[in-house]
Amino acid sequence: MLVDSHCHLDDFPDGELDGVLSRAQAAGVGAIVLAGTTLASSEACVALSKTHPILLAGVGIHPMDITDPIDDAMYGQLRDAATSTPRVVAISETGLDFDKGAPDLAMQYQAFREQIRLAVELYLPVIFHSREIPGQPELHNEVLKVLRQEQGWQVGGAMHYFQGDARDAKVCMELGMYISLAKPLLRQPALQEIAASLPMENIVLETDTYPQPFKGKRENWTEPKDVRYVAEKLAELKGITVEEVEEVTTANFITMCTRPGAPGRSDVLDGVLLHDFQKP
Repeated sequence: MLVDSHCHLDDFPDGELDGVLSRAQAAGVGAIVLAGTTLASSEACVALSKTHPILLAGVGIHPMDITDPIDDAMYGQLRDAATSTPRVVAISETGLDFDKGAPDLAMQYQAFREQIRLAVELYLPVIFHSREIPGQPELHNEVLKVLRQEQGWQVGGAMHYFQGDARDAKVCMELGMYISLAKPLLRQPALQEIAASLPMENIVLETDTYPQPFKGKRENWTEPKDVRYVAEKLAELKGITVEEVEEVTTANFITMCTRPGAPGRSDVLDGVLLHDFQKP
């Protein structure tokens, strides 16, 4: 069984969801984590996670969607969403974005810190975004520095859609964070080299699925089913079987979400996995 640890299915029209999930299950995907990007999106992900056995949810404010600092009221709303069901397994998506047109950096830092504090309070892993300015890869250090300062290592998590360098990967692992690999692994030789050297025990997989009308043909859109391509590429780079990649990365995901101090979520994940394994 494969796990897609990060995607945005709440952005798809309702009529698309059944087909997306059917194709994912046919590809051997047994669990999919929906990542919130705003308060409304987070609440939608939580609601959606209750509609299908393989769906789980993350709650968070994406750095590109920050419009105001996270005050006590918003913190409380995020907390309410995160504690409304044990199907919420992460604070996701949060982080920092240094790209052109990104929101005010001071506001981004404040929001990121508050969300890490929420994760620590609720003992949820942090699945975090980090986008540097082209030519300034050292900006990934800022995200990792904030995680260290706010004791994100207490709850762990994953660097989403990893495209950093070997040093970034090393610091992530030292902080108890997983490296989350997605479709860039299929096309970036530098990332392939890094992935080949990573311990399997530090890797989870994802697709970052969202609607992609800019691709023209609907069949070219990324979907959770494509996490199998990532697994196949990782198996090739590691010289192991796809089945080994499935087994280890799924175990890593479960460990990430059920560290000591996270009561209730083990039962939910067991239910998701048993549902998958009982299928013919």
